[in-house]
Amino acid sequence: MDKILNCCLTLVCHKSLEERLVNHLLEHPEWVGGFSVGQIDGHSLKEYLPSMMEQVRGRSQRIEIRCVMNLDAAQALLAHLKAKEANKEIAYWILPVVEYGRLA
Repeated sequence: MDKILNCCLTLVCHKSLEERLVNHLLEHPEWVGGFSVGQIDGHSLKEYLPSMMEQVRGRSQRIEIRCVMNLDAAQALLAHLKAKEANKEIAYWILPVVEYGRLA
């Protein structure tokens, strides 16, 4: 039986960490059935701005990964990431998903 897709896990990190995070997701299809990746700009008072361009702009190039998944799987994935990729530059949040489906 398929697990209920009842949450959306969002991961945000510096662009330089994209491939490492994506690889973790691809290595665990038991938790992550699919995901979306988008480029965003990030700004906070504690923002790490590694490049000169980012320092001038005052914001950093970030990626946002979104996974609609089961809450238990999201928590297992986060525990895995905290053990393997502990990094204060990776932020996350989990939001409830009321309904998920396809139009056809």
